Amino acid sequence: MPPHRLAWTPEDSAIARLPITPSISIDPSELTVSFIRASGPGGQNVNKVASAVQLRFDLANSPSLSPALKARAARLAGAKLTTEGEVVITADRHRTQGLNRDDAVARLVELLAAAAVPPKPRRATRPTLASKQRRLERKTQRGGVKKLRTARPDME
Repeated sequence: MPPHRLAWTPEDSAIARLPITPSISIDPSELTVSFIRASGPGGQNVNKVASAVQLRFDLANSPSLSPALKARAARLAGAKLTTEGEVVITADRHRTQGLNRDDAVARLVELLAAAAVPPKPRRATRPTLASKQRRLERKTQRGGVKKLRTARPDME
């Protein structure tokens, strides 16, 4: 028997665009939300109520995000990313659909906000001459200590 699903349309929400950062936002119509039955204990209600939320966001085909942000988000999404380029977030922490939907959307926003921060470029550095000399002096000193440990046959 297939899981019980109810469709929620983003038009049901009151927000025009979903803010990620002050300069980046996505259209709620890019989100697909379906309600599924949650796993785990739930008593008499567990088989009757579809309170868990499965949120899908087509990351690969989103017109709202730049290619660089999409690449960073795909790397951060990890196992949540399907082969078709969709991010799938399942939320079942709460007992109500509304709280689970808000939790799933908040987790998507958190993922995209983390991807919106560009990585800090690595600046190539070279060790100073003094640090190279200190390293070589320590190596020579350590080699001398080890040389003293070797057993030499008596010359008698």
